[in-house]
Amino acid sequence: MMLSFAWIVLIASGTSLIIQRILPGTNTPLKALGAVFVAVCVVIGYKAFKRWVERGPDTELPLKGLLPELGAGLAIGALLFSFMTGVVALLGGFEVLGLRGAGQIWSMLALAVISGTIEETLFRGILFRHLETMLGSWSALALTSALFGAGHIFNPDATWFAAFAIAVEAGILLGAAYMLTRRLWLAIGIHAAWNFTQGWVFSVPVSGGDAPLGLLITRRIGPDWLTGGDFGLEASAVAMVVATLAGVVMLVRVVKRGGTRPPMWIKRVVPPTETPVRLA
Repeated sequence: MMLSFAWIVLIASGTSLIIQRILPGTNTPLKALGAVFVAVCVVIGYKAFKRWVERGPDTELPLKGLLPELGAGLAIGALLFSFMTGVVALLGGFEVLGLRGAGQIWSMLALAVISGTIEETLFRGILFRHLETMLGSWSALALTSALFGAGHIFNPDATWFAAFAIAVEAGILLGAAYMLTRRLWLAIGIHAAWNFTQGWVFSVPVSGGDAPLGLLITRRIGPDWLTGGDFGLEASAVAMVVATLAGVVMLVRVVKRGGTRPPMWIKRVVPPTETPVRLA
């Protein structure tokens, strides 16, 4: 597990460094294309590791499920964040002041592509998959969710509540997306669209830091529990409820189809209905 994790980190950091050195500008189409190149390298690296090191089939990133599942994930991520933002606005915590235009669209696309691909490959494709084999589905979901939240505590303007919110909402939702399909495309799409929608569409900080210049000119007002504070709307209690409920809905479907797996010390009986969900 650690070898595969280190391998993907090496590929991601190496290709990212190359792109940063050869591509000028911080908000250009080339920046987005560079991010796509990094993502492709990560996918190819994962496939190579599965084939020549683990010597197993690539069931997590098969090209067959790319378009329908990635597309569904993009739609789910964008709709979830938009719905959550609408709820915050109705509660008086978010205002749209005007329309800016393209803004930092290329930077936000690059961020969405890289974060969605790299983080899902590491946390769901490697950590979740191996932990599930050893400890079972529920332990793997709990541990990867906790690690995913803890990984955000060092972000700018992060708080312990923000890390907890990320662990609950994103950990459960993205883990459930992987369990539902047993592939990474759906989780990658949800992750990427969530980040892109909050950063570019609503001009909200993506996991802390400065608010990007996005499509809409917006303002967050009110208590941190409602607006997420300086970390961004994903640290809002509303986001935690909306995303977690979506994840629970997926988990219910997983359980109904017999898609959970026991720890390695419990003999597993595979039900005849357990097959990955096809979204198209």
